[in-house]
Amino acid sequence: MKLTFKKGDIDSAPKGYTRVRLTGESRGTKRVVRENGIEWLEIGAGKGSEMNRRKFVLLCRTIVKTAKENKCKKIALQFDRSPEYFSGIQKDVTPEEVSRIAAENFEMANFEFTTYKTKPKEGWVAVEEILLYGKSSAALERAAKDGQVVGQYVNTCRDLANTPSSDMPPQQLAKTAKKLVANLPVTVTTLGKAQMQKLGMGGVLGVAKGSSQEPAFIVMEYKGAAGAPVVLVGKGVTFDSGGINLKTDGGHEMHMDMSGGAAVISTVALAAKLKLKKHVVGLVPAVENMPGPAAYRIHDVLKTLSGKTIEVMHTDAEGRIILADTLTYAKRFNPSVVIDVATLTGACHVALGDYASGLFTRDDALARTLEDTAEKSGDYVWRLPLWDEYEPAVRGTIGDVVNSVGGASSKYGGATNAAMFLWQFAKELSCPWVHLDIAPRMTAAQGEELSKGAVGAPVRLLISFIESWK
Repeated sequence: MKLTFKKGDIDSAPKGYTRVRLTGESRGTKRVVRENGIEWLEIGAGKGSEMNRRKFVLLCRTIVKTAKENKCKKIALQFDRSPEYFSGIQKDVTPEEVSRIAAENFEMANFEFTTYKTKPKEGWVAVEEILLYGKSSAALERAAKDGQVVGQYVNTCRDLANTPSSDMPPQQLAKTAKKLVANLPVTVTTLGKAQMQKLGMGGVLGVAKGSSQEPAFIVMEYKGAAGAPVVLVGKGVTFDSGGINLKTDGGHEMHMDMSGGAAVISTVALAAKLKLKKHVVGLVPAVENMPGPAAYRIHDVLKTLSGKTIEVMHTDAEGRIILADTLTYAKRFNPSVVIDVATLTGACHVALGDYASGLFTRDDALARTLEDTAEKSGDYVWRLPLWDEYEPAVRGTIGDVVNSVGGASSKYGGATNAAMFLWQFAKELSCPWVHLDIAPRMTAAQGEELSKGAVGAPVRLLISFIESWK
């Protein structure tokens, strides 16, 4: 999408551009009107005093979505023509932030996953160009440019996550990660099965045993500055059948169980694209969880890279097992902070619904930083407990820890129990650690004004955190 700043008034927009006019009507109100031969899209912005960052995100998406619905390929827009609709947001959002937020969300709303669809004769419906009229400056234009890049890499994450597992098995995910950063200063190393065996990654290898697809352990590093890196860990289960504990729904949408890995890959690439003066490492254990003849079983004991053993109580609690090895591997980078991202538990989705990821950490200051960053970035989170009281439940009987409290009959506190399992490995890190359970944010929710499928969380949160982390 081409985004161009134009000084002056929207009334000077050239022929062929549909003009957008905001009204004080409630959000969701939209119509097409013609005045003197000129087409206008009228879109309700709601009461100006009630406009805030969250509502502005949705307004920007609504503008693009409405344009697409009416097959408007070129639109003209002027936010400062109707300043009364933005009185609320001006209290805590700078003009540069407004510019960046708008550009990010224009890109996100314009996205459609069409790789496997037959292209219609008239082409795909998309907005090709937006003219932004009104006041302009180098700072505003730079902010918009950065926002567009962020939106584009969120969409890259969505592309990766939406791709069927038949075309994105573990080794292919590793090749795709390398291809994605081919022209960027990012090194990509992929550990194969033999290398993982030599290291002793019994968790990753144990989960991978049931599949005919070889596992891959993806290591990405962007060194935009010296010093201890931010290490991002992303769950990369390219298809999750549940293993021996086969999923009751047959694995619907489980090609997206690598969404955490997709987010990490996209974020490392984005940090390099934005030329951030930061040191960032991305680690993605990529496996398929399948019920093959060699698949791991209930009460198997897996020895992890840390030396700790995991007693398998449920084979569909595989994500935490591969993350255990990865958290231990992260130690070799002497990180300043480690953030793991995973579609880890349905329990988190049950607890939080569709609009926030679960946040778990023992570091209160880090939690507050991430909560604030999440609100500003648009990738919302909600903190859930990781108290000492939950720790005894993850202790094993014949292994050091169990991967599922209560096994197949487990009902309560599933998201916290999974996080507490990860804490048994993360506590060996010499830096702060946070776990983000993005299961609630795997796919777009109703009312988000985004296309169906992967939503690209939490790329915006991660890149904003990296930018501000010292």
